[in-house]
Order: sequence, then C-alpha cells, then structure tokens
Amino acid sequence: MPVYEYKCLDCGKETVLSLSLKERESGAAVCPSCKSKRMEQLFTSVMAKTSRKS
Repeated sequence: MPVYEYKCLDCGKETVLSLSLKERESGAAVCPSCKSKRMEQLFTSVMAKTSRKS
C-alpha cells in the first residue's frame, strides 16, 4: 500500500499515512492528532521496493 505525506490545515502537523489509491482519491485522509479531514498532500520523492534485484 502506498504511503503519502500530509499536512493538517487545522493543527499544522505533518504525518505519513498509508492509504490505498481508492482511499486517497476519496479524500479519506484524517489527521491522527486532531481528527480533522482538512489535509493537504505534500509532494515528496517516491521510493519503490521490488523483490527482484535490478
């Protein structure tokens, strides 16, 4: 499951959330500190892990 970094627009805390693509599209991100749904996704680098050596 992909992980995304979010910032809460109410309390200002940044958090990393593990959401499915469907959850992310539906806006299911909730701040674990204040339970606000006013979350802004932060754009950061992506890391992919595979089971095969490249």
